[in-house]
Amino acid sequence: MSRPPGVIYVSPRNRPQAEEVEVPLNPAFAGRVYPATVPYLVGREKIREFAAAIGDTSDDPAAPPTFAIALTLRAEVEVVSDPDLGLDLTRLLHRDQRFEHRRPIRDGDELTVTVTISEVGRVGSTDTVTLTSDLRTVAGEHVCTTTSTLIAQSDD
Repeated sequence: MSRPPGVIYVSPRNRPQAEEVEVPLNPAFAGRVYPATVPYLVGREKIREFAAAIGDTSDDPAAPPTFAIALTLRAEVEVVSDPDLGLDLTRLLHRDQRFEHRRPIRDGDELTVTVTISEVGRVGSTDTVTLTSDLRTVAGEHVCTTTSTLIAQSDD
């Protein structure tokens, strides 16, 4: 089946014989802010596990700068999985990731993530989505902002 540019096909769950439905990437999602996640309590052991996984052998009580991805990834997956956005998850690639820290993430921090869809676009036959995720303590202190750029190539 040939797919028009900017169109993905979604089959409703639990209905394998359902007709496929066209869902274009929705540019109206640009600027949409999703509610904050439930608080995540950062633990010393999780910091150690993450540090070991990336080859960081220091015994610093602060998390490595990229630890923020452990929190933002879950929240961002929820956003891009929204079928009304229309992003083809079967062709999704992570193009870019940036971290801007106000301070290090530490053992004992209780953090929430608020995701904003900063940009929705199309370059040729590639859909692009940029997500900005703010990590804050439950008291409201801004700890880190991450920016993720995702792309999804169409059949064109």
